[in-house]
Amino acid sequence: QGQLVESGGGSVLAGGSLRLSCAASGYTFNWYNCVGWFRQAPGEEREGVAVTNSRGSTSYEESVQGRFTISRDNTQKTLYLQMNSLKPEDTAMYYCAASRSRSCYSGPTNRIFYSYWGHGTQVTVSS
Repeated sequence: QGQLVESGGGSVLAGGSLRLSCAASGYTFNWYNCVGWFRQAPGEEREGVAVTNSRGSTSYEESVQGRFTISRDNTQKTLYLQMNSLKPEDTAMYYCAASRSRSCYSGPTNRIFYSYWGHGTQVTVSS
């Protein structure tokens, strides 16, 4: 069974950068239709931040467009989220997620299409 493990979270000042990593075991990322990053702040719903799919498309949540970049390594075993120009409102628990559902192609940032989740890594941005 596929497992996902995130790392790379931490505390930074506003304007700083972090790179999150997600290691896949059991299956490589090209086994999934969609893979990506979600986040959840206290009292908020979990939202899609950045997703890439097997068709080569990438989707970003509007507030992170131009600041965050999703990528994966050539072995398809590690997924990254490069986060630049971080803002306090980016503070959240960040989760790696993957989907085998074809519905993720039309709704890439909809969490209901994702069955595989990591345990999350905390990102805290202070002003």
